[in-house]
Amino acid sequence: MKTGFPEGFLWGGAVAANQCEGAWDVDGKGESTADHITAGSRHSMRGFTRGIDPCQSYPSHEAIDFYHHYRDDIAMFGQMGFKVFRTSINWTRIYPHGDDEQPNAKGLAFYHDMFAACHQQGIEPLVTISHYELPYELAVRYGGWSDRRLIEFYLRYCRTIFIEFREQVHYWLTFNEINVMTMGKFGGLMAGGLLPDGDGQVDFLAPETPQEASRRFTALHNQFVASAKAVVLGHQINPANRIGCMIAGGAVYPYTCDPRDALLAQNRMDIGSWLCGDVQCRGAYPFFAKRYFDEQGIEVAMDPADAAALAAGKVDFYSFSYYSSRVVSTDPKVNATAAGNFISGVSNPYLQTSKWGWQIDPDGLRWYLNEVYARYGIPTMVVENGLGTTDQVVDGQVHDDYRIAYLRSHIEAIRQSIMDGVEVMGYTPWGCIDLVSASTGEMAKRYGFIYVDKDDAGHGDLHRLAKDSFGWYKKVIATNGDDLD
Repeated sequence: MKTGFPEGFLWGGAVAANQCEGAWDVDGKGESTADHITAGSRHSMRGFTRGIDPCQSYPSHEAIDFYHHYRDDIAMFGQMGFKVFRTSINWTRIYPHGDDEQPNAKGLAFYHDMFAACHQQGIEPLVTISHYELPYELAVRYGGWSDRRLIEFYLRYCRTIFIEFREQVHYWLTFNEINVMTMGKFGGLMAGGLLPDGDGQVDFLAPETPQEASRRFTALHNQFVASAKAVVLGHQINPANRIGCMIAGGAVYPYTCDPRDALLAQNRMDIGSWLCGDVQCRGAYPFFAKRYFDEQGIEVAMDPADAAALAAGKVDFYSFSYYSSRVVSTDPKVNATAAGNFISGVSNPYLQTSKWGWQIDPDGLRWYLNEVYARYGIPTMVVENGLGTTDQVVDGQVHDDYRIAYLRSHIEAIRQSIMDGVEVMGYTPWGCIDLVSASTGEMAKRYGFIYVDKDDAGHGDLHRLAKDSFGWYKKVIATNGDDLD
């Protein structure tokens, strides 16, 4: 029986370009949809504006200015002993408008230098090709991913980066948390470039019409086709490439043993996780998709050749984010009081919650890993996990024992899954350096091993400071997960 993490396990950390790079209009970079999303908080949704309003705050514009600090930041990752660094390429640094004929040389140069800095530290890059940063022009001119022409624009972008970084990058993810496209309007904006009408704070929780839902699922389908074709293309350009999907993962539990609650939980897992996993790992839509589409009045525009494309472009591994689990109930009297990554549910009385209301459930991570591996039988990787909470700097130090406790319990859950027989490739905790929260746009919601001096109002000099968790994670990596104390 396996009793520990395998040799060569990929320990590291994860960020996203639009949440850390800043430099939003530097060196030829174009505007992305993320650059038009305003700050929010744990109490209010983020907003959207079609123009850049000088009276609004746009967190992506500066973020933590990783663009100008990457060498020092990556050196700190090297000090921790990272084996892998998950980041993304900002599409608009390479193709500023998305449909450009030629790539931006300065954008390519930046990523060449950044990946070289990784290799100098013995760190393998894991690159997300599209992570919530669709070129804004593609959203305005084409309607985002609801237009099939984006498939070819995406593949042009993929071909460029697969060739350009052929010697530097061998691990790729096609779309970040592609299944958020099943989760309503906010997912449609973040992942699909489906712009809302008007400006300002948007009621992303408002019900959709069947026409709106059809547009969103058509956009998702176009991403499926683009992902499948990118897998084939990536393998053709470099057979050493390993290309994965990336799902917003999580366990869904029934609130009671009422069979109706159990069926509801099953349905939420089917639509929320397995639909996207099945298409990308098995190469076809699952059996339950038809009934769901029919009952919701959803019509997905498909080309007759798409089925063959999906079958040909199955991914090599299944990666996912995991922060919390949720509970669902069919009883309308039960209040939905627990939050999660773009989703909410009923509060679980057996679990503690974070300051942002996310339920802390390491056993749910083991459950999810085992379910994924049982369903697909391909390698898995936990590419996001962590505790978003406030940190205090006291006498030049951050004592984040609460973060260590969270990560320790989740790493132990991964160990238990490995002992169960699940093939787990690696672990990259989210926000290994503090960055902007995707769901709220806050800096106060910190995840990192490295503190960044910046607050929600934009004040701070951006200096970096290792937290207590920095030294703890360094020890975890050095012992290959044997020492979690």
